[in-house]
Amino acid sequence: MKTIYTRVRAICLLLILWSNGLYAEGIKVAVSSNFTAAAKELVQLFEVQHGIEVSLSFGSTGKLFAQIHYGAPFDLFLAADAERPAKLVALGDAIKDTQFTYAIGKIALYSKSTSLAGLSIDQLRALLSNGLVAMANPKTAPYGVAAQQALDKMGVSESPNSKRIYGENIAQTYQFIETGNVKLGFVSLSQMIVNPRNVYWLVPLEYYQPLKQDAVLLKSGADNPEAKQFLHFLNTPQARSVMQKHGYGV
Repeated sequence: MKTIYTRVRAICLLLILWSNGLYAEGIKVAVSSNFTAAAKELVQLFEVQHGIEVSLSFGSTGKLFAQIHYGAPFDLFLAADAERPAKLVALGDAIKDTQFTYAIGKIALYSKSTSLAGLSIDQLRALLSNGLVAMANPKTAPYGVAAQQALDKMGVSESPNSKRIYGENIAQTYQFIETGNVKLGFVSLSQMIVNPRNVYWLVPLEYYQPLKQDAVLLKSGADNPEAKQFLHFLNTPQARSVMQKHGYGV
């Protein structure tokens, strides 16, 4: 009799947890590395408001795209470009008509050892033309593409005196500079804003193509109502305010 009573209590407890939303399916989100700080803050807000657990996985947009295409069980993809979410839709790996631009990214030139404050374009060009320059790999990271476009606009080409060192993603690129392994490089503005002591040069928007960062509901998340709820949350004024605080255009 005691065993039956214990089982009934356990079942009742599970029903209570389920009815309160604590037994939720949860959401798995693949996120471009540049959006790390903003995504973590957004998830904290969302979890407090809705009681739904959100799991974040960070990486370069190109590598996350490949993982999703080959079956990684993500519900949502927050990319650093519009191209790869569109490709996933075309491949049948994402849901048509759910793709939208959630943020506009910006790049900055950063050095931990050399102050860039007040330098002219000619002085910046001279710095970039001598020594190693860190940037995300343009083959897998849209922020690397933007950095290369900025270098081209400034007339700085790779030479024996100016070599590129490529990070797998923008997070690794930042670490190259932060640890002192590379003196100068292109990072995301959001990485600079996290630490108010960082001194950087904000690359003019006309130096590179707009970094439209798109989100999309993935095929594996099509039947997850919580994933759709988080996607909707990204479009709310509260979420947009968080993104702006982290340096993104919305």
